[in-house]
Amino acid sequence: MLLENKIALVTAAGSGIGQAGAQIMARNGAMVLVTDRDGQRADETAKMIQAEGGLCESACLDVTADSDISNIVEKVMASHGRLDVLHSHAGIQVEGTVEQIDVDGFDASWAINVRAHFMLIKSVLGMMREAGGGSIIVTASNSGVLYDREMVAYATSKHACVAMVKQIAADYAAHNIRVNALCPGWIDTPFNDPFTRQMGGREALLDYVSSAIPMRRFGNVEEIAEAILFLASSKSSFMTGQAFVVDGGEAI
Repeated sequence: MLLENKIALVTAAGSGIGQAGAQIMARNGAMVLVTDRDGQRADETAKMIQAEGGLCESACLDVTADSDISNIVEKVMASHGRLDVLHSHAGIQVEGTVEQIDVDGFDASWAINVRAHFMLIKSVLGMMREAGGGSIIVTASNSGVLYDREMVAYATSKHACVAMVKQIAADYAAHNIRVNALCPGWIDTPFNDPFTRQMGGREALLDYVSSAIPMRRFGNVEEIAEAILFLASSKSSFMTGQAFVVDGGEAI
C-alpha cells in the first residue's frame, strides 16, 4: 500500500473532495485524522473509513481559529509523534465583481483560502523537518492559474495560494518536505453553489461545462482523490512547488 504506516491530517473532510481524499489515503494504509468545521460530518466520514477497515480518527476543526489549529497539531503529536501528510483542503467561494462583493466577503476568502493554509503549514513544518520530510497538499483551484469572470475574491485568493505553495516549497525542499497545490476544475459538488448562482442557475452551469471544458463534463471526487493519493505518496517523490491541475482541459 502506498501510504502504509503513514499519518495524515485532512481538513474539510466531512464531504466532497476532502472526504474522498481521506478515504483513498486510508485505503492505502494511512492512519487519517479527519477534521471538519462540522464535527458530526467529520465523525460520519470516520465511520465510513472504519467500516471499510481503515484507520481513522475524527475531530472538529475550524481552520479560521488559530487555537483550533494548535490543538489539532498537539493532538497529532501526542497520539502519533509525527505527521507525514497534510492535506489542507478547506476553502470558500464568494461570488461577485469588485463592485458587487463586500469587504467581509473578500476578507473571508483571504482568511480561509490563504491564511488558514499558511497557519496549518506553519504549525506542522517543525515536526515534518524533525521526522526527515513529509508531503503537504494545499487545495487551490484551477482558478489559481486562470481567471473566472465575476469571481474576484475567489480567483485572487487562489492565485495567492498557489504563489504561497511555490514559495514554501522552494524554502523547504532541502528538508525533504514537498509542498504542492492541488488545482481541481469543475467537480460536481455543492461547493459550486456560488458559481451556480453567479452563472444564473444549474442549466447555465451545465451549458458552460459542456462548452468550455474540452472533456465536456464535470470531474468527480474519485478522480481528484487519485490525484491526492499521488501527491501524498512516494509516487510524486520528485515533485514539489507545482500547481497540479486536474480540470478536464479547461485551463488549456
